[in-house]
Amino acid sequence: MDSQIAPEGRMEVLSKAEVSKLLDNSHGGLYQVFRSCALAVLNCGSGLDDGKELLERYKNFDISIVQRERGIKLDIKGAPALAFVNGVMIKGIQEHLFAVLRDILFMNAEMENSVATGIADRNKFNLNSSEGITDAVFHILRNANLLRPQVNPNLVVCWGGHSISGHEYDYTKQVGYQLGLRNLDICTGCGPGAMKGPMKGATIGHAKQRIAHSRYIGLTEPGIIAAEAPNPIVNDLVILPDIEKRLEAFVRIGHAVIVFPGGAGTAEEILYLLGILLHPENEGIPFPLIFTGPEGAAEYFHQIDQFIASTLGTQAQQHYQIIVNDPVAVASAVEQGIKQVREFRKQKGDAYYFNWMLKIDEEFQRPFEPSHENMRNLAIHKNQPQHILAANLRRAFSGVVAGNVKNQGIRAIEQYGNFEICGDPAIMESMDALLSSFVAQNRMKLPGKAYTPCYRIIK
Repeated sequence: MDSQIAPEGRMEVLSKAEVSKLLDNSHGGLYQVFRSCALAVLNCGSGLDDGKELLERYKNFDISIVQRERGIKLDIKGAPALAFVNGVMIKGIQEHLFAVLRDILFMNAEMENSVATGIADRNKFNLNSSEGITDAVFHILRNANLLRPQVNPNLVVCWGGHSISGHEYDYTKQVGYQLGLRNLDICTGCGPGAMKGPMKGATIGHAKQRIAHSRYIGLTEPGIIAAEAPNPIVNDLVILPDIEKRLEAFVRIGHAVIVFPGGAGTAEEILYLLGILLHPENEGIPFPLIFTGPEGAAEYFHQIDQFIASTLGTQAQQHYQIIVNDPVAVASAVEQGIKQVREFRKQKGDAYYFNWMLKIDEEFQRPFEPSHENMRNLAIHKNQPQHILAANLRRAFSGVVAGNVKNQGIRAIEQYGNFEICGDPAIMESMDALLSSFVAQNRMKLPGKAYTPCYRIIK
């Protein structure tokens, strides 16, 4: 379908210079990224989790910016029909489209300029330093109006797979319901499955408590948005430039993390957070982390726990607790943990809305390109600090995610064959067992889709 839509809110009022900048960027190197993210948003609810297939299915899709004296409009051609009702675009999808415009063309252009110049001034970011990368994440979130001062900590990040069983999905809703009853807001990767369930459950809990301004935050990045298109409940969508900045945004704004069952992407998120918490400078900083699922997921978390024990050791296991089949216990533990976070931040003078104190090593911030060479050369061995090993394990799982669902990764696998992952034999044995269990449990693709591995473990 074809349509023209006008922005509302912050994108409604732009200066002529800002409009000119958007027009320039929309015809430059960012256009294809902008187009693919916009198409993913419009394709919400289709059940497709393959970036390459999505782009090929809608080859004639186009989106462009139309300049008008009163601002701009988006001119859309060949959009998926499911984004419209009676010929009018669904309101939530329209909002998400302008989030794409804001984050891809407006903010990412500043990031690209910073990379090109290597110079930081008051309008740009120094992406060559850890502090500069954190500053960039902060500004992206602030530009999206996500940072709310004068609000007590109440944001729960929920991680988990987009490919989960119906029973597991129902459980995520039950946990979300209990969180909603406790006036806790939800932040996820914004997609389906374990990213949608907690939000859906929380809407009922919030409604029962007559909470009118609930927040359902979705954080994504261009490479994965086609596999995890924003679900309709998300009312604050932010598209970070890459997976590393997306992960940093989660841990900077979240006050607790709940992990539901998932696949390689969920393992990547777990390793990212554990690697940060294992850094010596973060000792003593409270950060509630709970793994949970229904009774049938007990074995899944046992496998995750064993993998962490065999790779990162018992110290890493001290940073999380596993609660099986008890949504009330999960919500209560999160509530108590967030109270400790509030007292710690208050005592240290740290902001409630952005965790400035958390030390994030550059190993977790530098974008990792999952090429065949980079995947093969990962330093996966125990003769290094635990948090650095966690960073390299995180990169390995990130590569698997890229080969599974990202357009660029899928094409690389088609051209050069499977990624090869090698390292310490004991670690490779554990990784192979974990990934094999994900495949056996159908956690690598949406239900009903056959999975072809994109990796090979070299033992």
